[in-house]
Amino acid sequence: MSLQAPEFFAELCLPFHHSTIVGATYLAIPVPDAPLRLRIAFAGTIHADTYGGLRLAVIHPDRGQIDAVALSFLDHGTFHRRDEANNTSPGSSRYGTFDTRHRPGRPPWEGAATTRLVDAIQQYTEIWFPGAWRAAAARRAAGRTAHKVPAPQATHAGGRAR
Repeated sequence: MSLQAPEFFAELCLPFHHSTIVGATYLAIPVPDAPLRLRIAFAGTIHADTYGGLRLAVIHPDRGQIDAVALSFLDHGTFHRRDEANNTSPGSSRYGTFDTRHRPGRPPWEGAATTRLVDAIQQYTEIWFPGAWRAAAARRAAGRTAHKVPAPQATHAGGRAR
């Protein structure tokens, strides 16, 4: 079954305008006209078709991979609530992970809490692409505004209205 990667990365709300998803990998150019790229892919586990986190990498077109880090779902509490609700015990192959076997019509990562994971992605990108996260988020927010409405002129009346 599919990982539904586009939906997963959409749920993360990553702010980079120059991005795409190829297969199950998110690729972005956080700083336009700069050589460094960001790649985010699902990190597998020792169990087939089971994923335990994300692997972030900074890529240079000529020099290849410059740096990489693995962000585990377990360390970032991504599936803590789901595992607790399902009585999935620590040490089991399903604890803190997701796999490609899931209910039809549901994403394999159903129940994921991504806030701490997104915070970690932001921290990592701020090291390699300083200011890019804020700039991209600001561009995204500005793009959502239909038009700017000028503030009404303040006028002072001579007396109080009754």
